[in-house]
Amino acid sequence: MSSYERFAYVYDELMTDIPYDEYVEWIQLHAPITEYPTLLDIGCGTGTLTMKLYDAGYKVSGIDLSEEMLSVAQARAQENGKAIPYFAMSMDKLEGFHALDVAIIPIDSINYVTEEVAVFETLKRTYEALRQGGQLFFDVHSLFKMDEIFLDGPFTYDDGRVTYIWHTEPAEHEHSVYHQMSFFVETENGLYERFDEEHLQRTFSVEQYVKWLQELGFTEVHVTADWSFEAPEEESERIFIRAVK
Repeated sequence: MSSYERFAYVYDELMTDIPYDEYVEWIQLHAPITEYPTLLDIGCGTGTLTMKLYDAGYKVSGIDLSEEMLSVAQARAQENGKAIPYFAMSMDKLEGFHALDVAIIPIDSINYVTEEVAVFETLKRTYEALRQGGQLFFDVHSLFKMDEIFLDGPFTYDDGRVTYIWHTEPAEHEHSVYHQMSFFVETENGLYERFDEEHLQRTFSVEQYVKWLQELGFTEVHVTADWSFEAPEEESERIFIRAVK
């Protein structure tokens, strides 16, 4: 089992602080199922949010670059009798989807696309996959979180079964962070197995994201922060962006 495959299996335990139901409510508020039935989850990971959107009534599909993550998502869907198609695909190479009502890039997934040209290409291909009037929902780490909070490590976690030590340091680009994580996961015999993960994330200013979206032709761009209806402030941590084609 590769380290990333191991990470896929512990990923959900590390995401318990994400209020997925609030994400679903955000989408439902602006894209009700009666008017926006088809939805693509871009960077779907292990499919937790995808499943919730399926249960809410959307006709959902998911893509992710990690086949290990997708294997978890597919197994979860099959076990629960849900017909959700998943595809292994890089978001900046998105293809094969047309006239979507909704596209989402949730839980800072787009921050894993670190080259500026690839971020723009992701937004461009998503725009092209949407129908006229379709909507894009995504969230990103704020500059404050990337430049201040992430660099205030190391961070630790221990629930008795999974333990990690998470080191961070500035990466090459401005507003980018290199994550180094060592995991210790309890096995069936009670011993702990170690594996290591390395991740790179980068974000951009709110103004830059809005500029790209407007250049592509999105007619409305709405920005809020931190699971609220409020505009971002200096110390906001997560930026939410909704754009209408």
